[in-house]
Amino acid sequence: MDAFTALADPTRRRIIEMLAEGELSAGEIGERFTLSAPAISQHLKALREAGLVRVTVAGQRRIYALDPDGIDGFEQWVRRVRAFWPDRLAALEAALRKPDPGEEA
Repeated sequence: MDAFTALADPTRRRIIEMLAEGELSAGEIGERFTLSAPAISQHLKALREAGLVRVTVAGQRRIYALDPDGIDGFEQWVRRVRAFWPDRLAALEAALRKPDPGEEA
């Protein structure tokens, strides 16, 4: 699953937002939702497979954190797309400012 597909789900986006504040165990994440533990586990698996989160095992607990590499890759894509717009918007603005050939100046 790619990052965009993973983030299309509102539960997964909320998990990412929670992990942006710091590491959490799977149980701590699950406590913040009304979903079952297996459902939360599936969401965490999707986020792991998309490279957005990483997990470390501490005894019986699985601790989740954002994966900087996955988040950086997503951010780089957003920057590339965002870079497309300034030139396009400037060209649109210039075109809109040109008087219509049929109009008087």
